[in-house]
Amino acid sequence: MTIPLKSPSPKARYRAVFRCINGCPGDHPLNEVIYQCPDCHDLLEVVHDLAPLRETTPEEWKDIFDSRFMRTFWPFGSGVWGKKEFVCPDVQDENVVSTCEGGTNLFWAEQLGHRWGLQDLWVKQCGNSHTGSFKDLGMTVLVSMVKQMRHEGKEIPAVACASTGDTSASLAAYCAAAGIPAIVFLPRNKVSAEQLVQPIANGAITLSIDTDFDGCMQIVREITGRNNIYLANSMNSLRVEGQKTLSFELCQQFDWEVPDLVVIPGGNLGNVTALGKGFLMMREVGLIDRLPRILCAQAENANPLYRSYLAGFDRFEPVQAKPTLASAIQIGHPVSVKKAVRVLRQFDSGVEQASEGELAEAAAEADLTGLYNCPHTGVALAALKKWVLAGKVNSSDRVVVISTAHGLKFSSFKNRYHARRLEGIESRFANPPIEVPASYDRVREVLFRALESRNAHIAARI
Repeated sequence: MTIPLKSPSPKARYRAVFRCINGCPGDHPLNEVIYQCPDCHDLLEVVHDLAPLRETTPEEWKDIFDSRFMRTFWPFGSGVWGKKEFVCPDVQDENVVSTCEGGTNLFWAEQLGHRWGLQDLWVKQCGNSHTGSFKDLGMTVLVSMVKQMRHEGKEIPAVACASTGDTSASLAAYCAAAGIPAIVFLPRNKVSAEQLVQPIANGAITLSIDTDFDGCMQIVREITGRNNIYLANSMNSLRVEGQKTLSFELCQQFDWEVPDLVVIPGGNLGNVTALGKGFLMMREVGLIDRLPRILCAQAENANPLYRSYLAGFDRFEPVQAKPTLASAIQIGHPVSVKKAVRVLRQFDSGVEQASEGELAEAAAEADLTGLYNCPHTGVALAALKKWVLAGKVNSSDRVVVISTAHGLKFSSFKNRYHARRLEGIESRFANPPIEVPASYDRVREVLFRALESRNAHIAARI
């Protein structure tokens, strides 16, 4: 039986604007090409008029969201555009650029929970998306707004971003779907081959620059600032609006119950900003009545937020990020740090770091229980494991780890781990193929020896 599409109050007039995060006076329409406050030059954020949203009751909104979720009513089947009134009401339906993003699997990590002493552990598989990462949640909103502005007659010849891999893949795919040129700036030899080929395949102008992400970010800001090219990095807060639906979707998948703890990796910090903003907005309109704890996880080699957290967020100092297996979060000067800190201050939150060995081992251990983790998810898993061992998580807590990208984007990382070719890492869970002659007796001998060893390991865990 098909569930009929339900609609909010027909009288409501939904409105959202850009506004300075520091409270400088003045609103800016979402179809204005602007990224920073004209007065203080700090970042902007999207602010929604909550009064029209409250004209529909929370229970009615829940029914509306459920009637739209992953169905064929354009564009509402998308996990993002199913919450359109809370995200970006300014885009006309015909200008939405969507790949039916969102709606990703909430994996019950039962076996991993048993290993770590957690009864209710879940992994939100954001990598099971069109381009293989959570970036699609924000990019659909940004590219849709560009399409809307071009439809209105604004001259925007292209959209550009600096990236450590996933943002460029998402921008290229959505621009290709919209028929809009895309330009990506990548740090040379610092993204995986799988990530590099994505924007190339989607026809983006791909520039490989001999610098790190922070250097690429500096150049793309100058290029877009001096030329009529639209900036797609997370300093553009339209992306946060799409990414915040992750919080909505988590609660929806738990029948509108709030998790106790959400763990998310942090690099440029737009993701943790969006996660917190989504929960705060739901509470403001009555969809939920409490907030979860949030744990932001950083790689030890790129940990400026962790260092600020140890100082009570009273000061923040950028760092020169060192090479890390978690290349997408190898960022020493995150653009969204002020937004992230402001959000985290409103939650019972924390920040933890993971060494290269900790993230690699955590990702591999989780893989043994049916997952297939990218190294950035490994950072989140390692941070959670450290908190569990430190007694900061109750065994009965409902815990959700945000997996930000698909492990298939990082096959080299996986291969090197299991071949024990990651320098300085023990690879305790390595499982290389066993080479054996083409002989029944030898195959049977090796096979049953391996099976006996595997069963012994499983019995030891039980």
